[in-house]
Amino acid sequence: MSRITCPVLSTMTSTAAAAAELIRPGDNVGFSGFTGAGYPKALPAALADRIRAAHDAGEDFRIGLWTGASTAPDADGALAEVDGISTRLPYSSDPTLRSLINSGEVDYIDEHLSHSAQHMWFGFYGPLDVAVVEVTAILPNGVLVPSTSVGNNKTWLDQADRVILEVNHWQPRELEGFHDVYYGTALPPHRRPILLTSPMERIGEPYLRVDPDKVVAVIETDRPDRNSPFSPPDATSAAIAHHVLDFLRHEVRVGRMPSTLLPIQSGVGNVANAVLADLDGSEFTGLTAFTEVIQDGMLDLLDSGTLVSASATSFGLSDLGAARFMANIDAYKGRIILRSEEISNHPELVRRLGVIAMNGMIEADIYGNVNSTHIMGSAIMNGIGGSGDFARNAFLNFFLSPSTAKDGAISAIVPMVSHVDHTEHDVHVVVTEHGLADLRGLSPRARARRVIAQCADPRFRDALLDYAERAWAAHPTARHTPHLLGEALSWHQRYLDTGAM
Repeated sequence: MSRITCPVLSTMTSTAAAAAELIRPGDNVGFSGFTGAGYPKALPAALADRIRAAHDAGEDFRIGLWTGASTAPDADGALAEVDGISTRLPYSSDPTLRSLINSGEVDYIDEHLSHSAQHMWFGFYGPLDVAVVEVTAILPNGVLVPSTSVGNNKTWLDQADRVILEVNHWQPRELEGFHDVYYGTALPPHRRPILLTSPMERIGEPYLRVDPDKVVAVIETDRPDRNSPFSPPDATSAAIAHHVLDFLRHEVRVGRMPSTLLPIQSGVGNVANAVLADLDGSEFTGLTAFTEVIQDGMLDLLDSGTLVSASATSFGLSDLGAARFMANIDAYKGRIILRSEEISNHPELVRRLGVIAMNGMIEADIYGNVNSTHIMGSAIMNGIGGSGDFARNAFLNFFLSPSTAKDGAISAIVPMVSHVDHTEHDVHVVVTEHGLADLRGLSPRARARRVIAQCADPRFRDALLDYAERAWAAHPTARHTPHLLGEALSWHQRYLDTGAM
């Protein structure tokens, strides 16, 4: 059965190679995609071939690449391998591209994900020349059934001068009805409140719109998302999860949240999945999620009934998780909603709903500042993603990490973080496998003692406490957040000593 039933757009079918010819050197190009779901599968490789041929002929051909978040090795990775990217935003996890960013060959704009669409609308990035968006189907009236992520697709389709659509037959046709795309945003001073008061409330429509006059090509594909496997929880991630669950029990006992908790947000990765697994075996039921990504762990919670519903902007499943979703897709309809990331990550909504945010980190310092993005303050890992959107506005936020890296040679608890993504003013709870530090309502010196005692690896506690006490002694009239700057920064030399860079 045809997935392209619009009489106008059905005449625009094209090969990927022909569509790639419509992208010009210097264009800003917006790809669909978020955590390896819903990204274009054919156009990137064809464009990489075109760029490679141009470079072989001595021509300079690079593009600015904008997405929702990370894509896949066969998307931004393929373009990075042919040196085809000049600028990249707002988030990337591809290792080839990371090397180019850290060597200065690609300009990287590391943005809060909730900011990327609105900054596009504000004109901060310049014009968007081409949008390349994967969809599940094109309906007779020209509206688009989104695929496994929404991300920034609405904005790219609205703002691009030219649009290339990829209709992916691998995406289940039953995805129609899973999406809620909100078209009520406006620019200041004409903004109005976004009237979403519960995670599963619908405020938009289940389709993406596109001006058919802007569509220059429609490509048909049949290729899977980049589904990433997750390892079973190890002892470290399981210990972190147990600390989080015990703390949530405490918050319920003292009356700060109901027994059904508040809507949960969980970052991507094995530690996050361990927390979800612990929730699934706990006494908590009737939960909801207002998050970015639906991982395997959330499918487990939905299947068991622990989680009633989940609102997100994307899937981020393993191969097994994707197969399970497709096999039971009708059972998930009405329990999963995918939204644009400007809604899934919107500070107004995160604060109104009272979200419990759980995100990873690279390191935290003794006063509670958190580094989520950089090694040694200079080398980017991936980006801030949505962690700031949720942490700054959450009812309660957790930052989670093993206490050490490099087989225990490096402490993730340091005197001073080498890069600050989340300030001490925004961080509520820091958790490692050794314990949990609730920093709410504490002065900096009290925070330092708690972080060292509860979260640092025992092998580093004495050195951290010695540093703190000497810093306090060295600044008798400035003891609020005293530092021995040279010594604090020397802790990061351990990264170099272990060959991490």
